[in-house]
Amino acid sequence: MLLAIDTSAGTSVAIVDGGEIRAEVDVRDTRRHAEVIGSLILESLDDAAAAVRDLTGVAIGMGPGPFTGLRVGIAAANAFALGADIPVHRVVSHDALAFAQYLGGTTGRILVTTDARRRERYWSAYQGADGFTLPERIGEPSLHRPEALEHEVAEYASFRRIDADWVSAASVGLLAERLGEHGRAFAAPEPLYLRSPDVTLASGSKRVSA
Repeated sequence: MLLAIDTSAGTSVAIVDGGEIRAEVDVRDTRRHAEVIGSLILESLDDAAAAVRDLTGVAIGMGPGPFTGLRVGIAAANAFALGADIPVHRVVSHDALAFAQYLGGTTGRILVTTDARRRERYWSAYQGADGFTLPERIGEPSLHRPEALEHEVAEYASFRRIDADWVSAASVGLLAERLGEHGRAFAAPEPLYLRSPDVTLASGSKRVSA
């Protein structure tokens, strides 16, 4: 049984077990991650009638997503896993979106996109799913303006485009289960941020005159 978390868009928390969704709760406000993550974890456990001792791991969506929101989810997943002494299973959030599409019966090549703010969208291309319904991604997620997407990635013009507003934590958890079952690699520990943070550390001490 996995606790699954994704904060790449809004905040979504789910409990999945053996390919089934036991509970899922979410707040789609993209600015309240830190305020709601704790209560959503407790609510999901309560809805699933599950205790912390029942969990075997924590699945976390690693983005692409905004810097602050993504860090809240990842920090919550790492802290929970540490306290419960269970492993963390990292999943690319776009892979979870694609997995949900293929699990729902979609076939062929798709282009998944999510809002990157500043009138841009992050996209990932998939050439289909394998025999285990695991999505086969082409390259790494990339950033483009929506109006230029088809022009700048002309080679994907024939792909079915899926514009997603949020990422389901249940999809993250179900994909993590499937990856583990078939010995596939999980995502890298480095988050996929939309872009570098606007605020950076000062390069040195600032001189102050009397």
